[in-house]
Amino acid sequence: MIEILLTQTLWWHWVVFGLVLIVSEIVMPLFVIIWFGLSAIVVGLVDLAFNTSFSSELTLWMVLSLVLLFIWFTFIKDKNTTSSGQSDFKLDTKGVVIKAIPHGERGKVRFEAPVLGSSEWHATSDATLKEGTVIHIEEINGQLIKVAKL
Repeated sequence: MIEILLTQTLWWHWVVFGLVLIVSEIVMPLFVIIWFGLSAIVVGLVDLAFNTSFSSELTLWMVLSLVLLFIWFTFIKDKNTTSSGQSDFKLDTKGVVIKAIPHGERGKVRFEAPVLGSSEWHATSDATLKEGTVIHIEEINGQLIKVAKL
């Protein structure tokens, strides 16, 4: 088996392998497999241009895949998600108070983008907030959102 890989792997095998990985990303949208697929396509093109050995192609594929994954997770993927474990909404979502929130009691707020599936929520605050006050989320406790003045 290894002998076949070492002697009979052509550039288009890498391209087909890359396309299969990219198509599998569509089926399982993890946004991880795509980097392995893109790396395989690049390796296929490098093999076409320079006629490299299988071991160098495999090494290039692994290194390029790891570099693309590192770039994706370090620089590109959005990191501004909640640490509450309930959803991936952004904590910096702005909202406005639509029913005054007295100190220690409930009021009602509306957000510019839906939070956990709804734009309007009952909310509490450490300070008294009047209607029309622009707010942001501090934390989420079950069905109650704690907000603060922006």
